[in-house]
Parts: sequence; structure tokens; C-alpha cells
Amino acid sequence: MKDPAKAFAEGKARLEKAVADAKAADPVDAAKLAAAEQALAAYFKDEATARAQWNKDKGLAARAAPPRPHADPFPGKDENARFTAKLNFLGIVFCMMFGTAALPHILMRYYTTPSVQQARVSVFWSLFFIFLLYFTAPCLAVLAKYDVYSNLVGSSFASLPAWASAWAKVDPTLLNITDINKDGIVQLAEIVIGGDLIVLATPEIAGLPYVVSGLVAAGGLAAALSTTDGLLLTIASALSHDLYYKMIDPTASTKKRVTVSKTLLFVVAGLAAWVTSYKPGDILFLVGAAFSLAASAFFPALVLGVFWKRANKWGAIIGMLTGLSVCMYYMLRTYPFFTNMGIPKMDLWFGLNPISAGVFGLPVGLITIIIVSLLTAAPDRETQDFVEHVRYPNLKGDTVSTVGT
Repeated sequence: MKDPAKAFAEGKARLEKAVADAKAADPVDAAKLAAAEQALAAYFKDEATARAQWNKDKGLAARAAPPRPHADPFPGKDENARFTAKLNFLGIVFCMMFGTAALPHILMRYYTTPSVQQARVSVFWSLFFIFLLYFTAPCLAVLAKYDVYSNLVGSSFASLPAWASAWAKVDPTLLNITDINKDGIVQLAEIVIGGDLIVLATPEIAGLPYVVSGLVAAGGLAAALSTTDGLLLTIASALSHDLYYKMIDPTASTKKRVTVSKTLLFVVAGLAAWVTSYKPGDILFLVGAAFSLAASAFFPALVLGVFWKRANKWGAIIGMLTGLSVCMYYMLRTYPFFTNMGIPKMDLWFGLNPISAGVFGLPVGLITIIIVSLLTAAPDRETQDFVEHVRYPNLKGDTVSTVGT
């Protein structure tokens, strides 16, 4: 494939020579001549067809490679590859952990509690269910893989389970089981199961009725809608209250502010749909990027704003912008979607993938807030007392709902 045109011409010339030699033989071997002519007729019509078939065969060869070892948590061809895999795993954990603590739509939920004590209880249950989600997802993957390896691989194509044929009809690109070598036995390389399908198919793989798959799909859709409405409301409220009301029109009436908020809600939703239409990445990258951006921009300002009285407005603003800029810079320069658009590509820092860009943005934002706050004027006494009140809400002058918490 280093020179496709040359390879295509040489292959065709070789078959034409075989036909010519078979015809020139004395006596002529009819069977050999027929085989040579058949091989020439079956040869690729043009270079593009040959290239497409080569890519297809290359993909099949890759699927036939030995599976990744399941007992090795960070497999790799050498020690450096294994260390890079471990580093990327820790990077994702880092961004998910600090990103969860700073996601705006999660913080908005805590405003609905009537007291500090109930807010703390809400935080406990939120963290508990987040733990269940992160803990059970790998368990689900292991159990689904075990069932496929034990009950599907090695079975006969004549007796495929009902779930396999049913889901293959839904979307062949997500589930496809083809007898490539025509031996009638299902082999691992002949199974293609998309990551987007495994969660929906798992209930039927385990023997549960297909109704459970519908409930799983409904739960996933409800979770997506819940997250989406929280994010949209947070963005629209921040723009209408903090930007429009506080900076542009402080005399705006409540009715006008509500109208602006609803209008901005549609605008933000339209922009989100427009960006999504370009399909910038799979769901894993998009979710991971959101956590990385939240960790880089919000987490340092939230933590230092509550636990360090010396932090001030300029430190928070510049720190948030710096952390966000570093995170976005790393994503733009390393993620294929952006580099394919003409943005210069650079090498990965320490081998970390773009999804873990928050590893660099968070510490930069944290350090920036500290440096800028120390170089600028300290906040006034009223602001420091407010920070103390946030940390210890049972101070003198607190509201009735927080007394005794």
C-alpha cells in the first residue's frame, strides 16, 4: 500500500501473464486456463475497489488478533505502554472526581434544600448514588463479557440466541455476527458488539424479558433529560442574572428578566444542537471533556473561595479563565476532530489523552488564583465574614432554618 497504483498494476499484470502462459502451453490445460481466466475476471476493476477491499481485510485481520488479557489491568506491548495506560486511567479518575465536585447542574440541586442539615444529607445520598454508578458499570461490563465468552463464543450459528438475531435486526452496525470462515461455529473475531448497544442488550443476554431493556432505555433517556435541563437552566440563569441583570440592565423588572432568561434558554439549546450536529466526538469524550472543563474552570475557584479568605474577585476570574484556557488549548491541539479542521497538532503531554486535559487545567487555575489574589488587594471584611458564614452557617445572625445544624 506504499504505492497502490504500482501494486494494482503488478497484480493485474501477473494474472494476465498467467492467462497468456496457460494459452501458450502445448497442450493447453483447459482446467488451468479456466482457473486463470476466472482469477483475472475476479480481479479488482480499479484501484479504489482494491483499496477498499484491502482496508476491509485489514480490519478483519485486526479482529482476529488475540484478545486483550483480562487479568492485566493495564495491558501494553512494553513497559512504557503499560505506564501510559495507567497514567491515562488515573487522569480520567482525576477529572471525573474533581469535575463531579464542580459541575454546575449538580450544585444547583443543593439550592432546593430548605436547610444546611438537609443539604448535607442530600450531598451524602448524591455521592452514594454516584458511587453506585461508577462501581456497577465495570461490574456490568465484566458480567456481559463473561456471558458472551461462555455462552456465545463456540456455539453454532444454527442455534444463535434470540437476543442476538433480534438486536442484529435493530442496527447491524452495532451488533453483527457473521460466519466469515464458513465453519458454522461462532468465533470471537466474528462477533461485533458496539459499546452503545451492550447496556441495552445486557438484560436479554442475562435472560430477562426485553421489557427490561425498554426500562433501561427509558432510565437512560430520563437521566440525559434531567442533566440537560439542569445545564440549560444553569447557563440561562447565569447569563440572564449575572450578565444581563447585574452588568447590562440593573433596572430590569422581574418580568423582563424572566423573558430574557427564557429567550436565552432557547438560544443556548439551539447552539448546543448546532454543535452536536457536527458530531465532534463519541459520548465518552464529550462527557469526559465536560468533566475536565468543569474541573479546570470551577473547582479551584469554589474550593479557594470557601476555604481561603484571602481569595478575591480578580484571583477567581483570572484563575478560572487561565485554567479553562489551558484545558481547551490541550484539547484543541491534540483531539483529532479539531486537528483535522486545520488546528496545528502537537504531541501529547506525558502521553495523556485529550479527555484528561483537566489534569493540566486544574493545577494551573489553582496556582493562578493564589498568585493573583496575593498580588491584588484582599477582600473587605464583609466578604471575609460572608465566607466564614458559608463555612460555619450556625454563626450569629444566621437564619432560623440553619440553627442547630
